[in-house]
Amino acid sequence: METYKIVCIDIDGTLLNSAHQITEETKETILQVINGKQIPVVLVSARMPKAIIPLQKHLGISEPLICYSGALVIDRHGNKLNTRYIDTKMTQRLLDSLAAYDLHVSLYKDDEWYIEQLNAWALQERDITNIEPRIYSFSKLTNGWREETDGTSKILCMGDPEEISRVLQVLRPVYGEEVNLYLSKPTYLEIMSKKASKTAAIQILLKEYQLKQSDCLAIGDNYNDIDMLAFAGLGIAMENAPLEVKAAANTVTLSNDENGVAHALKNHILFPKQAG
Repeated sequence: METYKIVCIDIDGTLLNSAHQITEETKETILQVINGKQIPVVLVSARMPKAIIPLQKHLGISEPLICYSGALVIDRHGNKLNTRYIDTKMTQRLLDSLAAYDLHVSLYKDDEWYIEQLNAWALQERDITNIEPRIYSFSKLTNGWREETDGTSKILCMGDPEEISRVLQVLRPVYGEEVNLYLSKPTYLEIMSKKASKTAAIQILLKEYQLKQSDCLAIGDNYNDIDMLAFAGLGIAMENAPLEVKAAANTVTLSNDENGVAHALKNHILFPKQAG
């Protein structure tokens, strides 16, 4: 029977239910894993640090964070362990291409969220994450960045599903070798550095904790979780995950509205003899 020594959990669609909340059952189960089994629980997300830390505090976790789907890794004290930007020139190219579409575009850099206008899409994201964006001209922002060593941690495009799908189909053949593009939901297109992945970030933490790949249990629900689920010693997909994500995992737990994270942790860490 495998024993796992670190747990990596995605946030939106996994840890959080459809109301963007952590249920009491999920919280209590995670605390049993941390306090009872002495196993670190790491939150792994496309979110920025400021949008993860309140959840971490709510759970009573004081571990490193994996942000922007691996583009930023910070230790428990807030120090950067690794960062992967979309460089300044590529950011400007992408912004030029995105300007032709009816989308709301956000830029994220380290722990700041920049937008050019506060519309319904930005308000929706603000309500979900409880983060206040900074309204700033993108051209002024990027012109102040160093070309080779600076850039953006993430570009988020929000829009109607048809427009988002069309943009992805156009951009992927042009930029797919240079950046990661994926849908985090039908109305959200996320763009990150090609060098960033949840797996690469987890490998950094495994080295920090002196653990092996097989020691890792990972839980996720979306396309940016595929590499993490395939890499982990045990990859667990949520029932609400797309079929392609489930195919990359070793097993599937209940949905995020059925305490799927708690169910997985009970079956595979707390009470593994009851699994299956």
